Amino acid sequence: MAPVLPLVLPLQPRIRLAQGLWLLSWLLALAGGLTLLCSGHLLVQLRHLGTFLAPSCLFPALPQTALAAGTVALGTGLGGAGASRASLDAARYPPWRGVLGPLLIAGTAGGGSLLVVALGLALVLPLSLDQGLEEGLGAAMGHYKDTEVPGHCQAKRLMDELQLRYHCCGRHGYKDWFGVQWVSSRYLDPSDQDVADRIQSNVEGLYLIDGVPFSCCNPHSPRPCLQSHLSDPYAHPLFDPRQPNLNLWTQGCHQVLLGHLQGLASTLGSMLAVTFLLQALVLLGLRYLQTALEGLGGVIDGEGETQGYLFPGGLKDMKSAWLQGGAAHKPAPEEPPPEEAPPKEDPPEV
Repeated sequence: MAPVLPLVLPLQPRIRLAQGLWLLSWLLALAGGLTLLCSGHLLVQLRHLGTFLAPSCLFPALPQTALAAGTVALGTGLGGAGASRASLDAARYPPWRGVLGPLLIAGTAGGGSLLVVALGLALVLPLSLDQGLEEGLGAAMGHYKDTEVPGHCQAKRLMDELQLRYHCCGRHGYKDWFGVQWVSSRYLDPSDQDVADRIQSNVEGLYLIDGVPFSCCNPHSPRPCLQSHLSDPYAHPLFDPRQPNLNLWTQGCHQVLLGHLQGLASTLGSMLAVTFLLQALVLLGLRYLQTALEGLGGVIDGEGETQGYLFPGGLKDMKSAWLQGGAAHKPAPEEPPPEEAPPKEDPPEV
């Protein structure tokens, strides 16, 4: 059966192929390292912001898969650089002849599939961030008051740090705080008529006020920050609550975090695409170099032309061919039939 995609490689193209593969392999190792850095950075960000994501959100699977894909790409790049450099020296190449087959299979089946999955996740999972942040931020704001409840006692500190660090307030704006009880019950006096009226004024029995936590205030503003009675036009004569002049952060945390995490995911997706392209080029080049050298017995500067190819006799022979070194299996020449011994001549009679 004819080889798949054969390519004739004389001496100089073989040498240029090995030299170009050495450069591409180092570029692949660099891209794999950058993918590791991008995915690690996104994992660290999610470790800090995981409180504000719904548990059902699958977005953390993206950096985890990209981390594995970057590791395989880094290993493939380093292995390809070593193999392509060794192929230029007939004395150094023999140890690599048994390594190239498993390297090509691991890079194609393992690294290729991981990169494809990670690229798919980079395209799909950022779309699930919207709903995940919507639910996660709502839960975090609802537990803001639970400073003495086990499992939620850090919710207030984390929410305050989020709003101060990312210059945001509430889920979509400062008015979101009007619909949740964010004041702890330990600071409320049940005997106070105003407190009792506010608790009885809603079905859920919450103490709701038209105010925001201190972390919604812009500390760099030269004017005092208004935190309470924000919906009362007569409470602050010098300020109009209908205008953004309250010295509060104007953006909601949902939009800020959505843009931040989607930006990191976009950067990681770009790195994954570059890594995938480089890995495909390196694996194809290594395969052609491997099969070409097998035709010359492992000597790159052997005399004559040789032929490189992807598969010796079709796609079904890929695994066995790559593991065994890549040369097309040629039928063994038939041994010539043994020559019959000439008949012995009788000695002449005396």
